Amino acid sequence: MDYPASHPDCIATGNRLAERAPSNIEWPFCTAAPPMRLLHTSDWHLGQHFLGKSRQAEHQALIDWLLQQTKALAVDAVLIAGDIFDTGTPPSYARELYNQLVERLHDAKVTLLLLGGNHDSVAVLGESRSLLARLGTIVVPCAEAPEAQVHCLKRRDGTPGALVCAVPFIRPRDVLLSQPGQSAYEKQGALQEAIRHHYAAAYAAALAQREALATPLPIVLTGHLTTVGASTSESVREIYVGALEAFPTSAFPPADYIALGHIHRPQRVGGLAHVRYSGSPLTLSFDECGQQKEMLLVDFAGAAPPTVTPLPVPDFQPLAALTCTLAQAPAALAEAAARGTPARPVWLEVTIVEDDYLNDLPARIQALCDGLPLEALRIRRARGQREAALVSPQLETLDELGPEAVFARRLALEEIDDARQQALHERFRETVAGMGEAAA
Repeated sequence: MDYPASHPDCIATGNRLAERAPSNIEWPFCTAAPPMRLLHTSDWHLGQHFLGKSRQAEHQALIDWLLQQTKALAVDAVLIAGDIFDTGTPPSYARELYNQLVERLHDAKVTLLLLGGNHDSVAVLGESRSLLARLGTIVVPCAEAPEAQVHCLKRRDGTPGALVCAVPFIRPRDVLLSQPGQSAYEKQGALQEAIRHHYAAAYAAALAQREALATPLPIVLTGHLTTVGASTSESVREIYVGALEAFPTSAFPPADYIALGHIHRPQRVGGLAHVRYSGSPLTLSFDECGQQKEMLLVDFAGAAPPTVTPLPVPDFQPLAALTCTLAQAPAALAEAAARGTPARPVWLEVTIVEDDYLNDLPARIQALCDGLPLEALRIRRARGQREAALVSPQLETLDELGPEAVFARRLALEEIDDARQQALHERFRETVAGMGEAAA
């Protein structure tokens, strides 16, 4: 069944506005079912170091806040749609936060569903999977047989509340056998079709399970991938390097709600209120400054379409990205400092727009920050387009570049024809993708 193209209505929920999924979808049951409240979030990136700064205090504050919200809002289940950790080898304190989240939600009688993302290690998530199942936590580290990925989320009273096709980040090797002689375009098409088939099989298994239960449970679909039209940020890694760039929304089965992860900006997909990225709860890059981070409350009540209510996440650590001339910097820094305190200074990215070269720019900016609740983590000078195309910025660092950008700059120094360059780029993407799969 195709999704309707109509825009969602808005309905009042308490003193907030909630968005309702399109009302002209045909819902399979008319018998009322008890209500179910799901909290959808993703991309926590436990263990992330942000330009040398630990996020441990922020993540601890986030867990404390989340537990308060689940109690105050009577949340039945929490779903984290991938990238629980920032790396495949998370530090010990990140694992402690992970375990704390599981334990505290179990004590609160809230079901927890954790999906593996492209940053997560299958082995790390899988090592404690059976143990955490004893605490009511469902961990899905990698793609499995479609019928094995259908899980029942329970309400606080222990009764079934929703069926979830718990699909994590899908690696090409999970669903596809590589064929020799395929072009990049053919590989992309084959992977897209394999992922579509995987979703269809999982959804069919959920329908069969719902029929066996003879209970009008909503069906939720998950995913950790880029969809067509999604808006990304600089902290998002491309996950199907050299293969699938974006998955079409129309290829998803007609689930009641589709909970997505990987994109850090909260957004609807294709204008549909029930197909959502929750976005990351923390600001993970300077180009995300100014975004209101959020989680999504999804309410299922009987045969009605679900209502989706954004739940704003507090700003546990202020960040600011300033672009100005050196003359404008004192005023801009003073304005940014108003958001900080001595105990919690504002983390800054400062880009100075000047025509003249300033070899002491970092020292000048640091001097302007003295005495203010500010920490300048990145200072750089903007260059004209022509100059930037020839030489990388003076203060640009590797943390600002992806592997392919570094490879492209190195390749540009060689005298190689276009066809050869394209072939080398394709081989490089395949190599990076293979390294990522091996690390997982």
